[in-house]
Amino acid sequence: MGTEPRQAGLAVVRASQLLFVLAALMAATACDRPVSRTDQALTATGRVTAMSGGAGGASNACFACHGLDGEGDGVSVPRLAGLDAGYLQKQMEDYASGIRPDPVMTAVAKALDDNARRSVVAYYAGLAPRRSNASAIPAPAIWREGDPARGLTACASCHGAGGEGVGRGQPVLAGQPAAYTREQMDRWRAGKRRNDPRAAMTDIARKLTSEEIGALAAWLEQRPASPAPASDAASASAAAAAAGRSAASREGRRLDR
Repeated sequence: MGTEPRQAGLAVVRASQLLFVLAALMAATACDRPVSRTDQALTATGRVTAMSGGAGGASNACFACHGLDGEGDGVSVPRLAGLDAGYLQKQMEDYASGIRPDPVMTAVAKALDDNARRSVVAYYAGLAPRRSNASAIPAPAIWREGDPARGLTACASCHGAGGEGVGRGQPVLAGQPAAYTREQMDRWRAGKRRNDPRAAMTDIARKLTSEEIGALAAWLEQRPASPAPASDAASASAAAAAAGRSAASREGRRLDR
């Protein structure tokens, strides 16, 4: 009689193991599903993906919001032309994984496979931004000097004196629409966006006043757009590395936890 419960228990364990193996095989098969000829044609190059929407269809075409030249709409849609490839790649991966949820971009990024995301990122990173004259408006004090009393370092230390970005992963903010910048800062403050390394932007945004955020956004909008500084983050290998870093951090940054 004593062996029967043990045998029954072993049977349950073996059944569980079998189910786990079957589930893993099904998941692997789903990931390796063949790409249709239509999807291949619509993602042949980054430009084609941007203009067609790739596997997501015409309703997800990037140019519909970001413009034919990647300059955005000048109101609330950001400029993509000339931004750092590594930064853009991370954002696409974060949209696709749900780390950076967005009612529009999540669907767009999820519809594209890894290669399509990389190619469309390279396309926009390679576009030359439209040149404009520099504004005579001085940078806000918080941008230049920060506020040590509140634990705020100068914005320029990461984003450059003119908003041109500094080093890998520090995005160019110059020339971005004020409404877009304010919206992102509001998302950081509310915890609706938190795909920043070490929660740096979340902490900064919560320490700034609404008036300071408005002044920073207005000043950045008037700054001349310029390509991201040359760095390894602008290379294809760095873009791929950004995708890997984003994937590795997904479990710890999910919003549903």
